[in-house]
Amino acid sequence: MKKVAVIMGSDSDFDVVKNALTELKKYGVEFECRVMSAHRTPELAADFAKNAKKNGFGVIICAAGMAAHLAGVIAGNTTLPVIGIPIKSTFDGMDALLATVQMPSGIPVATVAVNGAKNAALLAIEMLALSDDTLAQRLEDAKKEMIDGVITKDKAIQEKIAAL
Repeated sequence: MKKVAVIMGSDSDFDVVKNALTELKKYGVEFECRVMSAHRTPELAADFAKNAKKNGFGVIICAAGMAAHLAGVIAGNTTLPVIGIPIKSTFDGMDALLATVQMPSGIPVATVAVNGAKNAALLAIEMLALSDDTLAQRLEDAKKEMIDGVITKDKAIQEKIAAL
């Protein structure tokens, strides 16, 4: 199975990013987590992206706040799918969201919600599951658990309503 790279623009992003790492671990997906900056270490970020496929990665997740150019810099230097996590730091994260989602034609970055690290991990897992039946089954099992949980909650609410 291919690995997932998780790159943070700053170590201050870790509190959000750890939600992605937890989800990747839950599904048994191998990952590497690094700190790189689009602005302070642009050559390091570009080099990582250029060699990511050769180094066994299948998807790259990038988390950054404020100007949030990390995902775009990575996407501009690889053909692997890149998922951006805009980090809330200023302007309720809208600056990071717009900087991540508004990519020029030809440089796509899949973008999740502000601080949406868990969904970034799940999207990466879904991408990897396209060629991994075991991972696909784990996703199906998780969806079934989610459905069962909602049905259980609905039954409990219906009982409360009936008791009014």
